[in-house]
Amino acid sequence: MLNDRYISVTRLTRYIKQMMESDAKLRDVWLKGEISNFKRHSRGHLYLTIKDKNARIRAVMFAGNAAGLAFEPEDGMKVLIHGAISLYEPYGEYQIYIREMEQDGLGRLYLAFEALKKKLQAQGMFDEGIKKQLPAVPREIGIITSPTGAAIRDLFTTIKRRFPAAKLIVFPVLVQGAEAAPSIAAAIRQANRLQSLDVLIVGRGGGSIEDLWAFNEEIVAQAIYESKLPVISAVGHETDFTIADFVADKRAPTPTAAGEFVVPDVLELKQNIRHLSERLVLSMSGKWQREADHLKRLHESYAFRYPGQLVLQKEQERDQWTERLQKALERLKQRNSEKLSMLDRLLGQNRPSARLERSRQKLEERTGRLIRSFHIALKEKKTGYERLVLQLNALSPLKVMARGYNLAYNQDGKLVKSVKEVSPGDPLMIKMHDGRMDCQIWGIEEADQND
Repeated sequence: MLNDRYISVTRLTRYIKQMMESDAKLRDVWLKGEISNFKRHSRGHLYLTIKDKNARIRAVMFAGNAAGLAFEPEDGMKVLIHGAISLYEPYGEYQIYIREMEQDGLGRLYLAFEALKKKLQAQGMFDEGIKKQLPAVPREIGIITSPTGAAIRDLFTTIKRRFPAAKLIVFPVLVQGAEAAPSIAAAIRQANRLQSLDVLIVGRGGGSIEDLWAFNEEIVAQAIYESKLPVISAVGHETDFTIADFVADKRAPTPTAAGEFVVPDVLELKQNIRHLSERLVLSMSGKWQREADHLKRLHESYAFRYPGQLVLQKEQERDQWTERLQKALERLKQRNSEKLSMLDRLLGQNRPSARLERSRQKLEERTGRLIRSFHIALKEKKTGYERLVLQLNALSPLKVMARGYNLAYNQDGKLVKSVKEVSPGDPLMIKMHDGRMDCQIWGIEEADQND
């Protein structure tokens, strides 16, 4: 490719790009450095520079890979990068195309913390509804911590000062390092096997996030979640939060605060006992006085002083009530008797025989009215009929013929109305009022129109 004496810049950069992309080591690069010149494009691509003390390299992370980032990159942030080296031909600059990126150092621990927190929260381990109540006055307290740390001294001092009667049982564990989390989880399970314990305190003194990391392990969270005993977490300082704090039934910001949570103050208890005793004495004295007054009133009452008179009075009252009762019964009897009589009358009116008799009488009355109406209508119709017959007879052709008029029919049976409808020799049938005659025409004479 490069045998020609002079080649173009494009050919040169393309050749270098092909050489880079054919190198297996450059296709799988793990890089560590600091972000500078960071810029997020409107399309979601990330453009930045990765540098250390002595060198820098341009980098780009396309939107598809950038969408999975669990943090927002910014200038000055230390990161770990996995990607491939290639050449950007237009400028002839080599750069790394980032496939994965995460924060370095504390950033990695923070991401692990957030991931586990999200997982356990989704499983319901942080729900307030499952938190166990702490005992008001615990007799035996289990303490899971380092036997040589400051936390155990603070706990002992606080608990013994507030409630000396409490019995403390220490379960020594590692609180830092790779073996710390299994040690803490095993101690929690061991404490749950003891029947005498009332509550557990799990914790340690302050430190860096790496020092406290054992309390961010899932094995410790699972042991606290499965504990039958109430658990107080006392890890680090007030600003330190661990996964154990979220799972525990109660979080104490410091080991000293845990000692104050777990037991009451004996001085406050004594004061409360005195206060309750005084209230009890006052309450009992008041009750005794009220009962004594009530007894005195009973003793001085009329019933105790004159029992015979009270009996006679009650006898009189009994007679009065008996008389009232008898009168009430009489009134009730009278009302029921009147009601019964009314119901008997209503029943008599509605007996089937009485109703049948009333119906029969109504039927006879209506039948008589119907017959009378029929005769009247028949008479009216007969009179009208006779009048129409007289009118019809007056208009009948037979009546006219009885006065001397006849009707002539031709041989076809048609009425002859004019001499023009027949001819001499034609047969005729003459119909009279009392019979008919068969004739023949001998001659025809038309009438004068002027006659």
